[in-house]
This record gives sequence, C-alpha cells and structure tokens, in this order.
Amino acid sequence: MSDDIVILRNLRVLSCDGNGAQISTEADINGLVGAAIGERADLVALPAARLDLNFFDLRTGFAGLLVQKFVNYQTRLAVIGNIADACARSRALKDFVYESNKGSSCWFLNDLEDLSRRVK
Repeated sequence: MSDDIVILRNLRVLSCDGNGAQISTEADINGLVGAAIGERADLVALPAARLDLNFFDLRTGFAGLLVQKFVNYQTRLAVIGNIADACARSRALKDFVYESNKGSSCWFLNDLEDLSRRVK
C-alpha cells in the first residue's frame, strides 16, 4: 500500500499508509509536510503506529515540533489509532490530546470513520 488522497466532505485528505516509514526526525516531518503540500492536501491522516515513541514523551518536544510544523503550513493533522495506553502512562500527553481535540488543527482519533464524522 501507499499513501493515498481521499476526499472527505470536500477536503483532500492524505491518508498515510500504516506500514510507511517511521516519523522520528525533523527531516521526516518535513518530508510528510512536503508530501501533503505536493498533493494539495487539506489534512493528513497519519497512523499513530508511524510515530516514533519520542512523540509520546512530550518532554522531547517532538510532538510539539510536528504539530507546529503542520500549523505553520496551514495543513491539519489527524493522528489515527488507539493511543490510550500512552495516555494512561502520561498525564501531560492525555492533556495534550484533550486540548488538541478541542481545536481544529490537530486531532487524535481512533479511525478514519471518526475523522469522517469530525471534518467540516
């Protein structure tokens, strides 16, 4: 499989393959943002399994870097997958997810069906 563009409620969504390369460095983030821009995507649906473990440890700053890069390029991000275990281990991550889900730039959702219901 590969990354695909899908249309959800008139939005171009870059739906990333769960078996793609790990996102573990700033260069990886830049490549993902570049792919989104190249595909003219409004939103990127990124499987949580593609994120390096340092994303889930907010002390590393990697989660903030990734989200801020998407905000800077005016592309929304949806992290897709169950991250309940990671949230159970980190109150800070749980709060980050909660606050993100209240906004419109970055969401943490269980699956693409949740994303389809969420997009406007």
